[in-house]
Amino acid sequence: MTTEQAGGAPAGRIEDNWTDPKRYWWLLGLLVPAIPFGAWGLVGLTGLDVFWWLGPVLIFAVFPVFDLLFGEDPTNPPESAMPRLARDRFYMWANVLYIPIQYASLIVGSAVLVRESMSLVDRIGFATTIGTVGGIAIAAAHEMGHRREKVEVFLAKVTLAQTGYGHFVVEHNRGHHARVATPEDPATARMGESFYRFLPRTVLGGIRSCWRLEKGRLARQGKGPLTPRNNVLQGWLVTAALFAALTAAFGLELLPYLFLQAVLGFMMLEVVNYLEHYGLLRQKTPEGGYVRTAPEHSWNSNRVASNVLLYNLQRHSDHHANPGRRYQMLRDFPEAPQLPAGYATMILRAVVPPWWFRVMDKKLLEHYDGDVTRCNIHPAKRAKLLARHGAATG
Repeated sequence: MTTEQAGGAPAGRIEDNWTDPKRYWWLLGLLVPAIPFGAWGLVGLTGLDVFWWLGPVLIFAVFPVFDLLFGEDPTNPPESAMPRLARDRFYMWANVLYIPIQYASLIVGSAVLVRESMSLVDRIGFATTIGTVGGIAIAAAHEMGHRREKVEVFLAKVTLAQTGYGHFVVEHNRGHHARVATPEDPATARMGESFYRFLPRTVLGGIRSCWRLEKGRLARQGKGPLTPRNNVLQGWLVTAALFAALTAAFGLELLPYLFLQAVLGFMMLEVVNYLEHYGLLRQKTPEGGYVRTAPEHSWNSNRVASNVLLYNLQRHSDHHANPGRRYQMLRDFPEAPQLPAGYATMILRAVVPPWWFRVMDKKLLEHYDGDVTRCNIHPAKRAKLLARHGAATG
């Protein structure tokens, strides 16, 4: 007897009619690239120069409060709704529309930086606000960069051009995803490694890795690396063209602020890398390779507010287990290690190493049932951490 014959609904009907309760909430992510307009408008409205710093104030003071107020949502879309969600172009446009607003705020912000009468501190504050938009653009670019459509991959490079990080598309997809949660991955932070030690290692290691990957790809096609087909060079050339155009339009005095916002932006990208896999380790197989990436190899967060604003970037565990899955389809897994807060709060902890280690080393050890030898440990801290947590150092 079928379910329908028994008087119930046909199997799958409830799931097939499932609707995304956050469908229109995803559009709130488009408010983020408009933050510089808000800063400029509030300064004009109130006369208070402190609003030039609106970007970092919102991200690191207001957004964590939203995370607390709206709490967590661990619910998942049903499996039968996945094909429909994948086909729904609304979600793609909710992501892609970040770009025109981002570039409008960058261009208008550049004009404001050189034409408004502002103190040096105010200009630095406004450049920082512009840089936060470029930093959060990682979420939009990250989503587009994983798609098979060439247009979306190109738009990811355009999104990252503001921070000079177009090479991220190559390194993240072909380098980081292959080596994640291993000592070989420059974008995986190790237990005991502070963000300030991690930053130069991931920046330089990522550049070396993406160049090596792209050079190898082109060599297999019988081409050298100095070609327009080099995806790394494409990303850097988009940045060079953008900065040249803005400098030509607004003058050389803009250039220091462009570099400042770019550095702050890619530092935001890398601090997110830092917290996404801190201390996690894929174990070796008998053949000497690593086990397949699973949800347990990425830190996860179900904080609703941050996930809506970051296109579900915090559901990182499912993303690494299923990298082709679009943001609206990402799920929560009970075996995934959970961050104690959303990304904004965790970034604040990451830049204060004692605070970070006190919170995250405990969480990491809980994930591995107290066995520190299962962690990805910073080599310089290995003996100290093994001794502290009761493991033999020999």
